[in-house]
Amino acid sequence: MDVDFKKFYKSIKTIAVVGASDKVGHAGYHIPAYLKYFAHYKIIPVNPKIKKTLDEKVYPNLLSIPKGVKIDVVEIFRPSAKVFPHVQEAIKRGGIKTIWMQEGIISQAAAKLARKNGLEVVMDDCMMQEHIKTFKKNRP
Repeated sequence: MDVDFKKFYKSIKTIAVVGASDKVGHAGYHIPAYLKYFAHYKIIPVNPKIKKTLDEKVYPNLLSIPKGVKIDVVEIFRPSAKVFPHVQEAIKRGGIKTIWMQEGIISQAAAKLARKNGLEVVMDDCMMQEHIKTFKKNRP
C-alpha cells in the first residue's frame, strides 16, 4: 500500500493491538505505549494470556471487544505464520479500516484476504517509527 501516513494517522482514533504485552521490554508494550501516551490514540490490547496492560483491560481476541467499540486499525504483533486468523477475526468483526503488521511480520495470504475484503494493509513496518517520522516527534 502506498500510504499517505499524515492522512492515515489523522484519520484514526482507535487501535486494537493483537499480541499486546505487559512486559516493558517487548515491542508489544513500548510501541502501543508510545501510540497511547505520546500520539494519543485509544489502545485496545488483545492477548488471551494477560488481563491488563497500559492501564487497559485486555481482551482475549478481537471478537470479544464489545460491538459498540469502533476500531480503526488492527496492529499485529504476532509471528507471520499466526497472522491469518487475526485478519479473519477483523473481517468478521467488521468496521475496521486497516490491518497493520508490525516490522518483521509478513503474511501475503493474510494481506490478500484483507484487501479482498476492503481493508488497507501495511506490512513489515513499525507504526511508532512511521508516526515519529511523519510528525517529526522525538521518541520518548
